Amino acid sequence: MEFLTNEKLTIVGAAGMIGSNMAQTALMMGLTPNLCLYDPYGPGLEGVAEEMFHCAFEGASITYTSDIKEALSGASYVISSGGAPRKQGMTREDLLKGNCEIAEQLGKDIKTYCPDVKHVVIIFNPADLTGLVTLLHSGLKPSQLTTLAALDSTRLQSALAKEFGVQQSKVENCHTYGGHGEQMAVFASKAVVDGKPFAELLGTSLPLVRWEEIKGNVIQGGKKIIELRGRSSFQSPSYVSVEMIAAAMGGKKFTWPAGCYVNTASYKNVMMAMPTVIDAEGVHYTDVEGTADEMAALDASYRHLCKMRDEIIELGIIPAVADWKTLNPNL
Repeated sequence: MEFLTNEKLTIVGAAGMIGSNMAQTALMMGLTPNLCLYDPYGPGLEGVAEEMFHCAFEGASITYTSDIKEALSGASYVISSGGAPRKQGMTREDLLKGNCEIAEQLGKDIKTYCPDVKHVVIIFNPADLTGLVTLLHSGLKPSQLTTLAALDSTRLQSALAKEFGVQQSKVENCHTYGGHGEQMAVFASKAVVDGKPFAELLGTSLPLVRWEEIKGNVIQGGKKIIELRGRSSFQSPSYVSVEMIAAAMGGKKFTWPAGCYVNTASYKNVMMAMPTVIDAEGVHYTDVEGTADEMAALDASYRHLCKMRDEIIELGIIPAVADWKTLNPNL
């Protein structure tokens, strides 16, 4: 079997459903034979490792450990789903304090054990904040760390495809930007559905009231999965996050919106979904373009992110923005 690279990929939180699915997906996609699984929960971790061994992936060299030093040492790539999962009745924001503390330790461990890591993908919610905390404490460059925000855009694409009865790939250029949470901003003014501009369909084939319902359903997409399955989604975040790290390894470029560190004239010192490309050089973002209403929604999302960022500053998890360069000179 040919692999993209032989460099070490570490999956943090590998005993969980997301982590175990990431392990299998990474091997099925042929990312690297050098896969390390980490989780503090030893029995569950060993069970996942045994499952991977039983798959008999050709050429794979799978290791597993509950020692974070062993897991991260020599790692060129890291994906972390190692936070508390979202449960029924919870929002992503409800996970704020506990998971940001986990992210703080992860960032410190990356700085200590794998400072030369090439790319890190953060999955666990609220990803806008856990990613920011990890970035600050790791000392990495902003281009080296991304968060999973693409699920909101793939959910929007899926919803429009179902609404118009077309293949999902026939819906193009529909995205969500800003926060990966209740305040995400939905952008569809430039979307195309089976070759037809969405702007021409809105108000004719798609009533405005129905469009508002669809947007609401997309925003609550994760909550719906919990209601249907009795647990937080795991298959879609696993697959999409592995696509992200594959792009960073030099595979197919990842062009769905990723969460990245943003510091522009309009949006300062936050982690948020932007128009991005992930490739072997890391993540690159461009400015968001949309209608006045879409940009207003993005501005509202940004203000919400700033509010949550300031909450974790007050909790002492990260310092005041003015002091960030002392913690991470790359910011």
